[in-house]
Amino acid sequence: QAPLVESGGGSVQAGGSLRLSCRISTTISSDHFMAWFRQVLGKEREGVAGMRSGLKYYADFVDGRFTVSQDNAKTTLYLQMNNLNSEDTGMYYCAARRSRENRWDAAATFDYWGQGTQVTVSS
Repeated sequence: QAPLVESGGGSVQAGGSLRLSCRISTTISSDHFMAWFRQVLGKEREGVAGMRSGLKYYADFVDGRFTVSQDNAKTTLYLQMNNLNSEDTGMYYCAARRSRENRWDAAATFDYWGQGTQVTVSS
């Protein structure tokens, strides 16, 4: 069983919404820091949002449009994305790490990654 499996990507028009889901296997304990990253072709992977123990972190570009959450059983991580624009187009990845780091969005510090789900926003 893959540790993390994303779903929910798709194509939407600008201004639309999508909700991404990430199924978390039992390999990953509930004390892991969970995050969403995205990658656009030709650019580095960047953090979108992350959370652990109720604390949530967002990239500046989110600007109140996205919400990261987790179900009570901590088996699924969500990313609700509203008011999408063309710059949000990219591959979105779920990630998990056990360690505590100074930067929540340092991609190299994450231990587990999903395969990604594509989000395409047309203007």
